[in-house]
Amino acid sequence: MKNQTFRMTMLFDFYGELLTERQKEFYQLYYDEDLSLAEIAENYGISRQGVRDVIVRAEAYMTEIEDKTGLVKRFMQYTPHVEAIEQAVGEIRQMNRRLFEDKRLSELCAAIEQETAALKE
Repeated sequence: MKNQTFRMTMLFDFYGELLTERQKEFYQLYYDEDLSLAEIAENYGISRQGVRDVIVRAEAYMTEIEDKTGLVKRFMQYTPHVEAIEQAVGEIRQMNRRLFEDKRLSELCAAIEQETAALKE
């Protein structure tokens, strides 16, 4: 993946709900709010090391789940293909409007768009 922060964000998007409330909170403050370990520690009245331990455990847990399931990896592999399909449908739709105005072709484009939208959810 591109970089560590991006990887951790993707892991959190997929597996964040499996973390404890405290892990989620610290993780979001660290990665989403860009707070330092010291800032989080000060806000919660614990040591910097305590905050780091919670975040490291959360990272390790989500990495372990990803290693077993591969959901993020598969998502990253199929995303460019879905985008290519969406682009092709857009071009077909434009050609149909300019050249054919075929109702069935429009229906098929709509069906493909609906299916790709479902894949993205």
